[in-house]
Amino acid sequence: MSDCGCQHEARNAMERRVLWVALGLNAAMAVIGGIAGWIAQSAGLLADALDMLSDATAYAIGLAAIGRAARFKVNAAYASGGVLLLLGVGVLVEVGRRALYGSAPEGGWMISIACLSLVVNVVVLRMLSPLRDGGVHLRASWIFTRADVVANVGVILSGFLVARLGSRIPDLVIGGLIGMYVIKEALEILREARSARDGATATAVTEGMGR
Repeated sequence: MSDCGCQHEARNAMERRVLWVALGLNAAMAVIGGIAGWIAQSAGLLADALDMLSDATAYAIGLAAIGRAARFKVNAAYASGGVLLLLGVGVLVEVGRRALYGSAPEGGWMISIACLSLVVNVVVLRMLSPLRDGGVHLRASWIFTRADVVANVGVILSGFLVARLGSRIPDLVIGGLIGMYVIKEALEILREARSARDGATATAVTEGMGR
C-alpha cells in the first residue's frame, strides 16, 4: 500500500504551529526584556533579551526549513549557530563596556522580567521537546531554548544579589556567563550541523557507489 504522506504533512503542520508560537513569544520577550534591561541598566537582562531575539531568529529559520531537503536543514542549523555565536560575542563586548563605563542595575526589575522570561521559555521548551529529534534545525531550536532557561535562572539569582548587596558586580558576572554559555551552545549547534552534513555526504556517496 502506498504512503499518502498524511502523517508527514501532519507532523510538518505541528512543527509550524509550535515554531510560530515560539517565535511570537520570544520576539515579544526580546522587546520587553530589551526595554527593561535598558531602563534597569542591567547587562544580564540585555544579554537575556538578545538571547531571546536570537531564538526568534532561529525559529524563523526553522520555519523556513520545514518540509525542505536535509541539506537546507543543515544550512539552517549552520545559520542559527552562526547567529548565536555572534550574539554571544556581542554580549561579552557589552558587558565589558558596562564594566568600563559603569552601570547601576536594579535588582527588582531583573527578578521580575527574568521570571516572566523563565515562564515563557519553560512553556516553549515543553512544546519543542517532542520535536527535537525531527531534524538538526529543530534540535538547534531546542538547544536555544534550553540555554534561555539556564540564563533566566542566572538573571533571577543575580537580581537577588544585586538587591541584597547593592552591587553591580553580580549583574556583570551573569551577563558575562550568559555570553560564554551562548557561545558554548552555538558551538554545539555548529558541531551537530557539521555531523549531520558529514552523515548526509557519506550516505550520498554510499548510494552513488551502489548504483
